[in-house]
Amino acid sequence: MLWMKRLAAAIFLLGIFLGTGLTAHPASAETYPSRPIRLLHGFAAGGAADTLSRIVADGLSKKLGQPIIVEAKPGAGGNIAADAIAKAAPDGYTLGLVTGAHAISAATYKSLAYQPAESFEMISTLVYYALVIAVRNDYPAKSLGDLITIAKEKPGALSFGSVGFGSTHHLAGELLNATAGVEIVHVPYRGDSQSITALLGGEVPVIVGTPVLLAPQIQSGAIRGLAVTSPTRTALLPDVPTVQEAGIKGYDVRTWAGLLAPKGTPPAIMATLNAATLEVLRDPDIKQRLETAVGGEVRGSSPAEMKALIETEITKWTGVVERAKLPKI
Repeated sequence: MLWMKRLAAAIFLLGIFLGTGLTAHPASAETYPSRPIRLLHGFAAGGAADTLSRIVADGLSKKLGQPIIVEAKPGAGGNIAADAIAKAAPDGYTLGLVTGAHAISAATYKSLAYQPAESFEMISTLVYYALVIAVRNDYPAKSLGDLITIAKEKPGALSFGSVGFGSTHHLAGELLNATAGVEIVHVPYRGDSQSITALLGGEVPVIVGTPVLLAPQIQSGAIRGLAVTSPTRTALLPDVPTVQEAGIKGYDVRTWAGLLAPKGTPPAIMATLNAATLEVLRDPDIKQRLETAVGGEVRGSSPAEMKALIETEITKWTGVVERAKLPKI
């Protein structure tokens, strides 16, 4: 009879072991989230990425039933934050908001501590928006065509400001150089505010900037918007023509923002986050706030679509960097 007691005890212990193994992970996914979530981004507080993060965090917090704490980790074009996200525990409690600069980093850095496409689980894209090529209102160029004519007459004599080396703003200017056959020298600044101040102060004659931040200056008459970088005009600046309207065929630069999580985050949690994000983006109030924040267009996606976007952008910007012969950081 002793062997029967031992067998019964063994079966009991095995049942506990198997039960724990079978239920631990599904239970954690089913109860997710059960505590606050961090949302990291890699840009200065008060900028476009920070504003987008806070709007999305507000919507997701209501859908998921937990606070979402936005944390800025600025520096290195968003790479510091991206590295922190990649190294975080893959449990759904650390998320990241990235922009078009996330893909550009693969083209402008010699090496990264993470892979922009492979080190993350993608959640969804959020919004797409164009940039603006602008001059001070008293500058001789009244159109992008005028600016190109001036630049061709004096190769290397003109300069354009951007929010920093390797930013979408910077590479939008380099793509203009390549497609228009001009040589306008890049001058990096630390954010839109500094580049706008530099333009108004006469440090640079041209900048590539964010529409929502340039719009008040354009509307007041202090700055002239020469062109937006998207194929179609933006609702925020309907009177500013596109680069393509100026005769630069095929020119298309739109930056974007999207959400991601560390690689290995469980599929059930990722499905929850994707569904919640798409639901948030359908909310009319959130949609309006996001589009107003950047003068862009809300557009959600599947994880696969966001990953494909990043891979396509890496290829595109690698080509621009190589053509411009830009030194890698």
